[in-house]
Amino acid sequence: MKRHALLAWLMTLLPLAACATQAEQIKAGYAWIRLLPADLPAGGYVLLNNQGTSNAILVSAQSGTYGSVMLHQSSTDTRGSDTMRMLDHLTIPAHGQVALVPASYHLMLQQAKHPLKPGDKVDITLNFADGSHLQIPFLVRPANATD
Repeated sequence: MKRHALLAWLMTLLPLAACATQAEQIKAGYAWIRLLPADLPAGGYVLLNNQGTSNAILVSAQSGTYGSVMLHQSSTDTRGSDTMRMLDHLTIPAHGQVALVPASYHLMLQQAKHPLKPGDKVDITLNFADGSHLQIPFLVRPANATD
């Protein structure tokens, strides 16, 4: 009888163990930073692949290397003017991906706390709507890097 009670209790925990956090659903690749001269803001780029069955909602990012990390979107308006706006979230669809790339979604990195050079690695933590976090190492690349 005790064994059946234990088995029943374990079966109630199984669905809880199967639920991954939003951060656990995300696989990141090709993470890099375009380093600009002087104190100009840098751009952070990464491919976010959601391998889960539900949307993951990126709400913010942070780094110990930068005083400010913001989620932005660049676009061209109907008059041909380039615009940039800050986003309060970015949805990564279930079984889908979102690319943070030049001239589109990206991380705006400001107020570097120390000088950086190409080849350095910078950890950036992505924060999701469910309170989970994903730390990603970004490779610092020169200003003329494009991919």
